[in-house]
Amino acid sequence: MSRAPSSSHRTLPRRALATASALLLGVATALTASAPATAATGCSVDYQLNDWGSGFTADVQITNLGSAVNGWTLDWTFDGNQQISNTWGGTHSQSGQSVSVTDAGHNAAIAQDATVSFGFQAAYSGSNAVPTDFTLNGVLCEGSVDPGPDPDPDPDPDPDPDPDPTPGERVDNPYVGADVYVNPIWSANAAAEPGGEAVADQPTGVWMDRTSAIEGNDSPTTGDMGLRDHLDEAVAQAAGEPLVFQLVIYNLPGRDCAALASNGELGPEEIDRYESEYIDPIADILRDYEDTSLRVVTTIEIDSLPNLITNISPRETATPECDVMLANGNYVNGVGYALAQLGAISNVYNYVDAGHHGWIGWEDNFAPSAALFYEAANANGASPDDVHGFIANTANYSALKEEHFAIGETVNGTPVRQSSWVDWNNYVDELSFAQALRVELVSQGFDPGIGMLIDTSRNGWGGPDRPISAGPTTDVDAYVDGGRFDRRIQYGNWCNQAGAGLGERPTTAPEPGIDAYVWMKPPGESDGSSEEIPNDEGKGFDRMCDPTYEGNPRNNHSMSGALPDAPVAGHWFSEQFQELLANAHPPVQ
Repeated sequence: MSRAPSSSHRTLPRRALATASALLLGVATALTASAPATAATGCSVDYQLNDWGSGFTADVQITNLGSAVNGWTLDWTFDGNQQISNTWGGTHSQSGQSVSVTDAGHNAAIAQDATVSFGFQAAYSGSNAVPTDFTLNGVLCEGSVDPGPDPDPDPDPDPDPDPDPTPGERVDNPYVGADVYVNPIWSANAAAEPGGEAVADQPTGVWMDRTSAIEGNDSPTTGDMGLRDHLDEAVAQAAGEPLVFQLVIYNLPGRDCAALASNGELGPEEIDRYESEYIDPIADILRDYEDTSLRVVTTIEIDSLPNLITNISPRETATPECDVMLANGNYVNGVGYALAQLGAISNVYNYVDAGHHGWIGWEDNFAPSAALFYEAANANGASPDDVHGFIANTANYSALKEEHFAIGETVNGTPVRQSSWVDWNNYVDELSFAQALRVELVSQGFDPGIGMLIDTSRNGWGGPDRPISAGPTTDVDAYVDGGRFDRRIQYGNWCNQAGAGLGERPTTAPEPGIDAYVWMKPPGESDGSSEEIPNDEGKGFDRMCDPTYEGNPRNNHSMSGALPDAPVAGHWFSEQFQELLANAHPPVQ
């Protein structure tokens, strides 16, 4: 079914990238061309990079301040030995220090005052100075362009970076200037564990994983608190000051078509029930808190849309259930409906789940996933304005930063990408993936101001097995395997992973383009049972949660790496929490 946008629909503001001074180097070079007036060009180039010492990703934005351009090539020269390994939103060629990036076709046209983006990943040694001279379509770009008077000047500019907005008014990054809700149910479970009090005050997501959770269903992990109870508690914690309330929307028809442990209560065709019995009641409750100081951050339907790229026929990784969900369109329409209804509430910030680098980091998954996200953002009454950003690594284990190896490196002439662990992926960690995906999403049509969240609840991989350097250079596999922080057997493994640790604590605006690191998955809540356990929650038994399972095509037929004796998904798993605590990185003090 399709519905028109609500009359109360509000447009999300355009937002600047969050910055971290130690990692962000920016340059805005005004571009002018002395071509005939009909082809005159005036542009600005914004070049922002995230540098980890041996490699970096760059986000490049070209804003056209002059006549329309149809087809573009941007050229520059590096000062050092930077070597680009891959690009997105454009195609590159490089000869020594000289680089050319040409449009990707879909972003060839740049109207006056419009912006296009592309990005790339590169390796280097020595210095990594930001280029200062660019040419656009072969013409040296120099001087400055006067943009004219501000069409919407701020009559009362506020130098305070964290002003308190009017309740219900959207801000660029909802986490800036706000505390984040501490779920008392999770907090009590964590505090009851030996050593758990050290992290029991951390904010975590509140999961609506079935319809009964809206009113409260007295489950082992949610207790008797329904959504309204949590919101009332959040208002009390806020005490009139801005506070982020993190809500996981997770009940699609045919939910998680590639994994049985997180199957849901709704059948593949029950889109009407999803809309009327699940999304509509949640929206009705949230509207009652629209004029409070709460900022409601929603994570929209994890493990859904990427399945329609990676787990469909004729791929070896296909499942019949995912083929059904692609054919009936209910993942796309369900996400669209959730975005439209929740996005119409002025203090709601929708973040769509975007998988993780070990799922969609390859070329044949990356851009198609972004295109599918854009399709869903235009489905069933939604528009891209309903999307404030995206979240990566939700409830997963992918390392935030791999510091000992990078995509652009080679070992004895063999690229790191060719190692068994990386397996030709374009990314080795979640930070580089999330920043690159943001650029790709903008190139597909999303607002340039979208921000990213990264779930760091269980990707610390600390403890005595955390490498302190790269592995031996005897061969590329030894080099990567010896140095990688992510100690999973294979990064398709997702269930109750042995050896994992708590990751970075929730942090606001830690890196360019990243709105926050969050603990959206409450640490200590099981991913699924290690053997079949009858339950009334619609959750099945998935062999990926069985420590004796030898795998399937989705994890390259590897052992599952799962912990034994795990309860049903979402239930408290004390042994896992203790391991996460012991292996935390940064360590728990």
